[in-house]
Amino acid sequence: MPTLDPIAHIHLVEDEPEMAGEIITSLEAQGYAVSHSAAAAAALDFLRAERGVAVVVADRLLPGGMDGLEMVEVLRDEGIATPILVLSALGSVDDRVRGLNAGGDDYLTKPFAVTELVARIEALRRRPPDTRATTLRVGSLEMDLLSRTVRRGEREVPLLPREFKLLEYMMRRPDQVITPAMLLTDVWHYRFVPQTNVVDVHMGKLRHKIDEVGDLPMIHRVRGAGFMLRAAD
Repeated sequence: MPTLDPIAHIHLVEDEPEMAGEIITSLEAQGYAVSHSAAAAAALDFLRAERGVAVVVADRLLPGGMDGLEMVEVLRDEGIATPILVLSALGSVDDRVRGLNAGGDDYLTKPFAVTELVARIEALRRRPPDTRATTLRVGSLEMDLLSRTVRRGEREVPLLPREFKLLEYMMRRPDQVITPAMLLTDVWHYRFVPQTNVVDVHMGKLRHKIDEVGDLPMIHRVRGAGFMLRAAD
């Protein structure tokens, strides 16, 4: 399976030598350049200094007092937006949700086939170019992707990680109807669309934060279809 470019830099964070060796060998065979850290602290130091990494592949359970999810949260808090694929032997729905809520972009359960690992890495690399923008704006609403902050006019809007992801998704698609199925697939990363009200619950909380009393509404419910973000001021 060819990679998207002749060489792309993948940083692997994996403490098990045998597993790390197998992944490095497999990725290099596909044309990737692979660097490796065995602990979260070392990975953080490397990724702070090296911004040419295309994708980080990180094991969830790591030694040294900081696990993979804590490392992901630190990277996101510091504004490092490199796509991250979390690897873990923990494969329950709750475990996958925790990985994505921490700031991971995808979650792959061990054991896995190398072909699936490569396919997921390439899917992360195929993101549209505008995902690299550092600031998004819709009307008076502004999102800074580096500092992970949101402002509506002069007011700062404090958001939880999931709310931030929901709003980012909508700000990239202003004036478009966003269906619950789109959000469950692209934000929650479900492979199937379950019967759940999780979108309504999170969207309700987000609307209360963006559209305070006295504000012209920006997040609109489209009856029978979903939601829409529209500039109001």
